[in-house]
Amino acid sequence: MKKKLHGNTSGLRNTQIKKIETLYNHSTPPEYLADPELARFLVDLSHDIRRQIGLLIDRNGKIIYVIVGEPHRVVIPITSGYMAIPGKLKGLRLIHTHLKDEPLTRDDLTDLALLRLDYITAICITQDGKPGSVYSGHILPDEDSDPYQVLEPATIKDLNNDCLAQIIALESELTRKNSLYRPETGRENAFLINATTLDTKEAYASIEELKELCKTSHINVIGTAVQRRKTIDPKFVVGKGKLSSLIIKAIQNYATLLVFDRELSASQIRSITDFVEMKVIDRTQLILDIFAKQAKSREGKFQVELAQMEYLLPRLISKNTAMSRLTGGIGGRGPGETKLELNRRRVREKVNQLKKEIAKIRKQRQQQKSRRKRKELPIISIVGYTNAGKSTLLNTLTQSRIMAANRLFATLDPSSRRLRFPRDTEVIITDTVGFIQDLPKELMEAFHATLDELSDADIILHVIDISNPRYRQQKESVEKILKNLNLEQIPTLYIFNKTDKINLDDFDDQWLLNQGFPVCATQKQSLKLLVEKLESMVKSKINKG
Repeated sequence: MKKKLHGNTSGLRNTQIKKIETLYNHSTPPEYLADPELARFLVDLSHDIRRQIGLLIDRNGKIIYVIVGEPHRVVIPITSGYMAIPGKLKGLRLIHTHLKDEPLTRDDLTDLALLRLDYITAICITQDGKPGSVYSGHILPDEDSDPYQVLEPATIKDLNNDCLAQIIALESELTRKNSLYRPETGRENAFLINATTLDTKEAYASIEELKELCKTSHINVIGTAVQRRKTIDPKFVVGKGKLSSLIIKAIQNYATLLVFDRELSASQIRSITDFVEMKVIDRTQLILDIFAKQAKSREGKFQVELAQMEYLLPRLISKNTAMSRLTGGIGGRGPGETKLELNRRRVREKVNQLKKEIAKIRKQRQQQKSRRKRKELPIISIVGYTNAGKSTLLNTLTQSRIMAANRLFATLDPSSRRLRFPRDTEVIITDTVGFIQDLPKELMEAFHATLDELSDADIILHVIDISNPRYRQQKESVEKILKNLNLEQIPTLYIFNKTDKINLDDFDDQWLLNQGFPVCATQKQSLKLLVEKLESMVKSKINKG
């Protein structure tokens, strides 16, 4: 079976193409970088077409890929079956030509580091078409130094350098070091990337929130990078050169995952995943992953699965490598787990099925709401940024045991409880899903019915974590969502939570504190003024009704 040539063969004569194809018939001793006779033949072919030619050779000395390049570079194709996992090298070495006497280029060294090649070697061609200087390099396992070592110039007589023993020794050291950084089973080591055209202060704050999201999803963060740009690169977000250096840094720190602090477009996903042999996800996928793990109710699971499917649909592309690097467990597990080979038609069918199931559940909820309305019990809804203390407040007010934890999105499914005031007035008090800055639109749409429940509220309690340095930004994010839901007309009380974590006398906005109720949601006595105010508002509404 004839093997395919990779790269640019346009403009070549059929006789030239056939000669280059015969390279697949050659092999090289495993301990040689390349057989000297093979190197001479490679130089002859490259000199004839005036383009670089590259060979990817496995550890048995077999030529796996033949690449026809441009005059100044070769582009390495996606190498199915040769994925460089953490602690390992790729299992392939690149031997290619340079049309003039020049050392390994920046592109060569970037390929070496990014793709974790076993070795890279450039055989230079003299003006009379003969093999000239030979330049080689290999990965270094020390994360505190340069990611690679460039060797002294040699000749084709030096290609028998027992490279296989060196490769195995390097990989053994990489494996040993990787074992020191290997995360627990089921966890990933992530490197976080944020590109912004705005104030970097906001970008660093957003990265801190992304760290919290990673913590909630049981992902170890081993490094972060923020880049301020005039415009976001349409292909690579941070630009190809910057992305190269960040990925090399991530690999040196044994990262298994790149997380972008923004939503990646389908074209960005394609460009980035073609460029890096590492799993890649964006902020939206991370949030979807958390929702998938945290949703407990039937409706919640359906809503998350629908959000995941709608996120996946425009990103279904033919290259499975892109989708496998994009998902890899994170953002594609839980109730939304799906085989990557699902085509668009099947995903659309699944989306329609989920919408029907959700519609049924919503109809049932409407019936429950009708029964509740007949009893004419006032409704108080608790809203707030995720991890602001909404569930804790509901538990303390109603003496309930709804799960509350110090992490983002600890509870997703709405919870309702009855609250009886001291003077025998009863209300229903409801906890809603936590909000977050730039909540993915798929989730906003999927949870719209859940959030619509807020429209039935007589009073909204907006819980704000004033111990968080970003409390103003979080407050504004929640208010923006409430405005989008046309809920700003409902009477709203500010609940300034977690007062036990700060000194109120030193708080930077005393005026704001006077607009609401400073409380510690875990301490019932701190809620006394709030309960009195709520009882007064409810009685006033009942009397008007």
